[in-house]
Parts: sequence; structure tokens; C-alpha cells
Amino acid sequence: MVRNVLIALVVTAGVAASLAPSVAAAGWYRSGDIRADRRDIRADRLDIRRDRTDLRRDRRDLGRDLRYGSRADIARDLADIRRDRMDLRADLRDLRRDRSDLFIDRRGY
Repeated sequence: MVRNVLIALVVTAGVAASLAPSVAAAGWYRSGDIRADRRDIRADRLDIRRDRTDLRRDRRDLGRDLRYGSRADIARDLADIRRDRMDLRADLRDLRRDRSDLFIDRRGY
């Protein structure tokens, strides 16, 4: 009887010892994840700024090509504007997703 109790205590201690490092590491993992989310948010903001600048430049080029350019130049500018809008939408979507991840990581869900 005493032998069974001792075996149960040893098994319980072994399980607790094996789980302790993983529980302690979970806090470090979450803080690292928060830093990564903040880094991603900064990168997305920079990408959005670049995309908006590029979009303004392409619109200015389109206006110039509408007055003085050829149809090929106009088509190229319209394709650039379309591509920049898609990039801007994707970056805004990434920014929303990263903000959501940061919120979830801060709350510990």
C-alpha cells in the first residue's frame, strides 16, 4: 500500500516537473510574439506610406500622359494605379490582422 502511494507521488512530481518549464516559457513566448506584432505593424505602416506615395506619383503621371502622352503610356499608368491599389488594400488588411493579433496577445487569449 505504501509502495503504491510512493509511486503515485513520484509520478505526480515527475509530471509537475515536466510541465513547469513549458508553463514558464509560455510567458516569454507571448512577450516575443507581442514584439513581433509591433514590428509587423511598423513595417505595414511603412509599406502603406510607400504605396500611397507611389499611387500619388502614378496619378500625377496619368494626368501628364492624358495631356501629352500616348495610349500605351496611359494604359501602363492605369495598370500601375490598379496594382498600387491592390497593394494598398493588402497592406491595410495585414495591418488590421496584426493589430488584432497584438490585441489577442496582450489579453492572453
